[in-house]
Amino acid sequence: MTTAHQFQEQARTLIDDLKAVCARFGLGNDAAEFKIITQVFLYKFLNDKFAYKAKQIEPALAQADSWEEAITELSDNDFEMLTMQLGAGTAKLQPQHFLATLFASQDKKDFHKTFDATLIDIAALNSEVFSVRTAGGSRIQLFDRVTEFISDPSQRDPFAKALINKLITFSFEHIFAEGFDFYSTLFEYLIKDYNSDAGGKYAEYYTPHAVAKIMAAILVPSTGKKLSSVSCYDPAAGSGTLLMNLAHAIGEDRCAIYTQDISQKSSGLLRLNLILNNLVHSIPNVIQGNTISEPYPFHLKTDGAPEKFDFIVSNPPFKLDFSDYRDDLDTKANKERFFAGLPNVPKKAKDKMAIYQLFLQHIVTSLAKGGRAAVVVPTGFLTAQSGIDKKIRQHLVENKMLAGVVSMPSNIFATTGTNVSILFIDDNNDGDVVLLDASKLGKKVKEGKNEKTLLSAAEEEQIIGTFNEKKAVEDLSVVVNYEQIAAKNFSMSAGQYFEVKIEYVDISPEEFASKLNEHKNNLNSLFQNSRLLAKAIDKELNGLKL
Repeated sequence: MTTAHQFQEQARTLIDDLKAVCARFGLGNDAAEFKIITQVFLYKFLNDKFAYKAKQIEPALAQADSWEEAITELSDNDFEMLTMQLGAGTAKLQPQHFLATLFASQDKKDFHKTFDATLIDIAALNSEVFSVRTAGGSRIQLFDRVTEFISDPSQRDPFAKALINKLITFSFEHIFAEGFDFYSTLFEYLIKDYNSDAGGKYAEYYTPHAVAKIMAAILVPSTGKKLSSVSCYDPAAGSGTLLMNLAHAIGEDRCAIYTQDISQKSSGLLRLNLILNNLVHSIPNVIQGNTISEPYPFHLKTDGAPEKFDFIVSNPPFKLDFSDYRDDLDTKANKERFFAGLPNVPKKAKDKMAIYQLFLQHIVTSLAKGGRAAVVVPTGFLTAQSGIDKKIRQHLVENKMLAGVVSMPSNIFATTGTNVSILFIDDNNDGDVVLLDASKLGKKVKEGKNEKTLLSAAEEEQIIGTFNEKKAVEDLSVVVNYEQIAAKNFSMSAGQYFEVKIEYVDISPEEFASKLNEHKNNLNSLFQNSRLLAKAIDKELNGLKL
C-alpha cells in the first residue's frame, strides 16, 4: 500500500518533472516559469479533485474502466445534478476539460491552442469562486494561456505535449484525505524557487514555519474552546503561510480568510494555498491591492472605518519608500486608523521609511472587540524611546490590549539580518503580560550564502507552553503588569525586566590579596607589551621615506 510519504515523493517528482520541461524549452529560471509550474500543477490538482468527488457521488464511476468515458454517458440532467453536488471547493469541469481528453487529442494540429483554450475555459466557468479580485474591482482569473510564454510558435505543440505527458503519470485522488501538514509541506516544495524576498515593491515575505507555528499556537491554544464562524485577516498576506497555520489551528471549516497584498504573484500563490488547504470558500476575499493607500472597500465598513476581524496575523514589510503617497494618507478619515501618526519623509534613504508602523496601526484598528492578533515587528520597536513606535506601545498598554511579546533569535529569517519579535495583541487582556526572550535559543545553520537559526521542535513547544501558561522562567520570560510596563517607559523588551543577580563568594584575606596581585601582574604585562608595540610602530614610521 502506498503511504502518504510515498505520495508526497511522487508529487514532488511531478513538480521536478514540470520544471525540467520548462528548462528543456528554455524557460528555466524565466519569469514565466512560476506561472507555468503553478498553473499546470493546479490544473492537475483540480482535475483529480473533480474525479475524486464525482466517484464519491456516483460510485459506479469508480468501478468503470475509465471514469471519464463513463461520465460522458450520463444524460445532461444527470451530469448537471452531479456537478451541483460537488461542493464549492471543487472546480466545475466539462468532459472536454478532463486531462484524459487532452491526452487523447495531443497529436492533433495546434494542440497547444486546445490546451490553452481548456485552461481559459475552466477559469471562465469557475470565475465566480476561483477569481482573485483587485482593489479596483477587476477579476484575476485562475489560468493564463501558458504555451504563449514559448516565444517560438513551432515549439508550442511539443511544449504542451511534454506537459500533458508528465501530468498523466500521477494521481492526487488517493491523498485528498491528507491534512494540513501534508499540503503545507507540498506547497512549500512547489514554491521554494519562486517565493523569495528578492521581489520588487512589497516583496513576498515568506515567514519561517517555526514563526508561523508559534503565532498560531499562542493565538489559538490547543486547550481552548472550539471556535466557529470566525474571521481571519492579513493585510500583507504574501503566500499565506501565517493564515494557513491559523486556519488549521481553528479548523478550516470554522473560519473565513480575508487578505490584501499588493503583489499579483503573492495573490496567485495565496489562491493556490487556499485551494490545497480546503479553503476555497475564502478565495473571493483575496484582494490584490495596496492595503495602506487603498484598503479594499470589502474590508471597510460603510462609514469608512476599517472592518473588524476576530484574528489578525501578519509579517508586513518593515521598510519601504512610500513617500509618493505619504501625504495622501494625512486625511481626517485616516486619523483613527493611523492614531499614532504618519512617518515623515526623510531627505535621504527614503527606502528605509518605516512602513510597518502603518501596517501595525492598521491592524490595531482592524481588530474586533475581544479579538487577537500576532504581528512580526523589528525588535527595535520594543524599546524606541520616542516617536510613533512608543505611541503605539503606549496605546496598547493604556487600552489594555497587550498579551505579550516573543523576541526571536537572530537570523530566524535567512534573508534578512534584522532581529524580529512577535507582538501579541489581545483586546480582552486585563491581566498579566508575558515578555519572552528566545534570542538565545536555536541552532545556527548555513542556508546557501546565508546563516539561519533553526528552532528545534522542543524549543518551539517551550516557547508556546511558557507563553500560554504565563510562566516566569529564569533568563527566558517574565510576567509583568501594565503598571510595570508604563514605569519602564512602555518598554516591551524582556531583558529590561530580568532580575539582576550578583553572586557573592566567600574568600579569605590571603586569597583576596593573591587574586588582586594576579590581576596587577596581568595588567603590568599588558602595559609592557603595549609600550613595546608602540616603540616598534614608531620605529617603522620613522623609517618611511617619501
